Amino acid sequence: MIEFFTHVLSGVAVGCGFALVGSGLVAVYRVTGVVNFAQGMFAVVGGLCASAFLAAGLWHGVAELAAVAVAGVVGALTWALALGKPGTSPMSALIVTLAVGFLAYAVLVAVFGDTPRSSTGLTGMTSVFGVPIRTHYLLVIGVTTVVFLLLWLFLTRTYLGKALTACATNPYAARVIGVPVARMALFAFVLGGILGGLAGVLVTPLRPMSFDSDVSLIVHGFAAAILGGLTRPMVALAGGVMLGVVESLV
Repeated sequence: MIEFFTHVLSGVAVGCGFALVGSGLVAVYRVTGVVNFAQGMFAVVGGLCASAFLAAGLWHGVAELAAVAVAGVVGALTWALALGKPGTSPMSALIVTLAVGFLAYAVLVAVFGDTPRSSTGLTGMTSVFGVPIRTHYLLVIGVTTVVFLLLWLFLTRTYLGKALTACATNPYAARVIGVPVARMALFAFVLGGILGGLAGVLVTPLRPMSFDSDVSLIVHGFAAAILGGLTRPMVALAGGVMLGVVESLV
């Protein structure tokens, strides 16, 4: 029974990483109506950068924050390629994000090589109701819980969050009332990059990251996000956790 619950808790932690990738998809889709298939690549960038920064001697915390910031910049570049030209349709932007994901393979191999990388994360073991678990698992679960709570509050309780949603629901009306739709789309892609980068930073100590790890991440993240119709982050969280637990038990 202890072994069973150990697998469940480890699955919850991995599922939280899937959910964070899914939350980036939700953030972009709610604002732009675009399914961003480069979202998994943001996580790969975050994970590989964190590993490289730590290997270069940066302190824990600084290295992870810098890696998340790099992923946010990559999100902005993806927006420029996908939606930087006014009038681009969501379908055209979707195809561009898919192309960006494939193009990123060459860049990532050139910068980081094709060998999987990992990072240390939090070391040590702890006990939850008598079940031994790695301390890093608890960090992943705790950070994900806080991030999803803040994301839900931001999208549903703040003026900026509601303005972001209005951009996808009715872009014309949003422009009429003075909402800068293009700027909101840029913000959504940066937010997607940050959420994806955070997923990569948290998951890399659990699963070594390589240039093509985005395939697994985007498949699981998309599956988690689609449960909520690509619009509800809390449902994406539940979907990601469910996928992680099922995968761990299998």
